[in-house]
Amino acid sequence: MLRKGMRVAREYLIITFGLTLYVVGINQFMLPAAIVGGGVSGVGALFYYAGGVPVSYTYLAINVALVVVAFVVLGRNFGVKTIYGILAITILLKLLPIADAPHVSDPLLGAIITGILTGAGIGVAFMQGGSAGGTDIVAMIITKYRNVSVGRVFLYCDLIIIGSSYLLYGSLEKVVYGYIIMGVFSYCVDLVLSGNKQSVQIFIFSTRYEAIANRIMGEQHRGVTLLNATGWYTKQDKKLLMILARRSEANNIYRIVKDEDSQAFISVGSVMGVFGQGFDNIKVAKKIDPTTLVKKAVKKVVNG
Repeated sequence: MLRKGMRVAREYLIITFGLTLYVVGINQFMLPAAIVGGGVSGVGALFYYAGGVPVSYTYLAINVALVVVAFVVLGRNFGVKTIYGILAITILLKLLPIADAPHVSDPLLGAIITGILTGAGIGVAFMQGGSAGGTDIVAMIITKYRNVSVGRVFLYCDLIIIGSSYLLYGSLEKVVYGYIIMGVFSYCVDLVLSGNKQSVQIFIFSTRYEAIANRIMGEQHRGVTLLNATGWYTKQDKKLLMILARRSEANNIYRIVKDEDSQAFISVGSVMGVFGQGFDNIKVAKKIDPTTLVKKAVKKVVNG
């Protein structure tokens, strides 16, 4: 029970850290530069620039309606963390001061820094199952059922929000800076998430393969495959261990191997994807029958 409580506390602490980075990017770099970014915070920025409405108020009002979707579609645990994320960002937006002037004189550099801070922050929160609400909810719903990157979903959702800033400023330059924020943000989100999910394939040559395999299964809870091999130089039969694991788990596996056999030979390679128990789920789009689409279109025209 204590271990579970510590794990949950750690998750929420990391989520809070990520959301703090997100708010620092908004209050210290985006708002002082009068640039509109994406997501609900971008909508809040529009209201802030147009009528002085605090971003925290707009952010909270829009997200209240979206919480229901998080509960129904993404599950109770995600819904709880979504509520926490929304409340945390609302409070942070209120508590952390907005800079009186941009920290950097170059708007392009300010847009890039904003994208890095907000993207990295949301990526860190996503790693722990958290969310900042808004378009994050839409992104998580889509990526739950489709093999589409989270960053790409953000790109599509934010095009209209950022483009609408032209109606406020009448400046294409501001729109371009907003799109730069969006692009850097999306890239950083994908970079953080893909780095967390990257997998490696490890081959271990050792005479103490039994002890190594038992420790890897017992301590890392990863499956181990025992393969028969023959050394071509010595013509001797050997045993070879193959393990698929997350990149973050590799150092622990190296430590186990070194403890058991300092003379072991290890080969490590990155893999494009690992699907199955303990890794990612296979998400395949449903095949659409063109004939069915035509029939539906004809029926719609006939019925007016």
